[in-house]
Amino acid sequence: MSLRERLAASSATVAGQAPGAQLPPADRDTSEIKRRMHYVLVETIGPQLSLLDGDEKAMRREIELRLRTLLADESTPLSAADRQEIVTDVIDNIVGYGPIEVFLHDPEVTEIMVNNPETIYVERGGRIYPADRSFLDEAHLRRIIDKIVGQVGRRVDESVPMVDARLPDGSRVNAIVHPLAINGPMLTIRKFSKDPLTVNDLISFGTLDEKVAMLLDAAVRGRLNILISGGTGSGKTTLLNVVSGFVPSDERVVTIEDAAELQLNQDHVLRLESRPSNIEGKGEITIRDLVRNSLRMRPDRIIVGEVRGSEALDMLQAMNTGHDGSLSTIHANSPRDALARLETMVLMSGFELPVRAIREQTSSAIDLMVHLSRLRDGTRRITHVSEVQGMEGDTIVLEDVFAFDFGMGVDEGGRSRGRIKSTGVRPKCSHRLEDAGIQLPGEMFAYEAPARS
Repeated sequence: MSLRERLAASSATVAGQAPGAQLPPADRDTSEIKRRMHYVLVETIGPQLSLLDGDEKAMRREIELRLRTLLADESTPLSAADRQEIVTDVIDNIVGYGPIEVFLHDPEVTEIMVNNPETIYVERGGRIYPADRSFLDEAHLRRIIDKIVGQVGRRVDESVPMVDARLPDGSRVNAIVHPLAINGPMLTIRKFSKDPLTVNDLISFGTLDEKVAMLLDAAVRGRLNILISGGTGSGKTTLLNVVSGFVPSDERVVTIEDAAELQLNQDHVLRLESRPSNIEGKGEITIRDLVRNSLRMRPDRIIVGEVRGSEALDMLQAMNTGHDGSLSTIHANSPRDALARLETMVLMSGFELPVRAIREQTSSAIDLMVHLSRLRDGTRRITHVSEVQGMEGDTIVLEDVFAFDFGMGVDEGGRSRGRIKSTGVRPKCSHRLEDAGIQLPGEMFAYEAPARS
């Protein structure tokens, strides 16, 4: 059967008719043509494409050549714009990431959320909008998911129905499929900027100001242990990337992550990534295993992308045993909640430690806590910079050095007018920084009255 005959047979099959039957005019739109050509090309030139695996430009040229031939024989009237749209979309479906390819290249899109093959949402400027694109069907979405997770040596199927992965540019990927996903496979991509953000970018966005940036710079160079907390999508990893940029280039840094996302530019960086179990349930390497192993790698600093389980105990021990200047993030609603979560995660390690012993470990390990929040206007702001000042009885003492002023209200566009302000407290750790030769001007800690007072 010729390529043209295959196309005709595929057209009839999709429409639920016998091969050779005439398609109803209503079905002859670009969406239907894209669907037919996609499957015909996969069937007819799939083996040839496998020979070009790794040469994306050659694959795109081969597919475009075949598509142009098929379109020349297409009986449905098509404008030049329609033909180009079909060519672009079909190539993206086969070689790229399908309908989400365009969003991956859109610098304004920060998150892509595929709820099912027909429903895609994107985030722009902190707000979520429906997208006017869709996958061909559930099988098409599954192929794209398998392609993404396969690139980093992971899998997703009925035995392992959810997975964390990453794209080649470091963008974070989460996928969940049947039987957990009832309405069809779900895919969420947290995009990372191709050009890593700098501290000046965050200042221009309003995430922090010059004084907070100065303190964080001094704290990292002075080897203080910093824990970054915040809710989902609040910008913890972005801030961790920026803060890690203050690490001197002559230090040996070990990063530990579930899915590698950090983009450190220092020369001496060792990147470790956890590994899930194989299909037989064996071979899993956890974050805790990597934290333990990192202690044998002679690190100057350890950066844990996110602490979320029993590795909390090993991280605290590392901070307390000569690995000053370590950094990590944690999900929490406030700095105080972050300490409570950390305590719970230490208890998950399986050691029956007294609560006071855990709190003493925590208070001696962590120097500064930086909390981020995603405000109602979609912006991400640092709302607290708090110092851990030790123990008072059985309670860890936290003192806010900077706090966000929510009392400044919102402007006409609904954007928060608030900004982070000094509480008038000079952190005790400033003396440690001075001993290290790092001076912070006293006026940066001068009290700024909140608007509501």
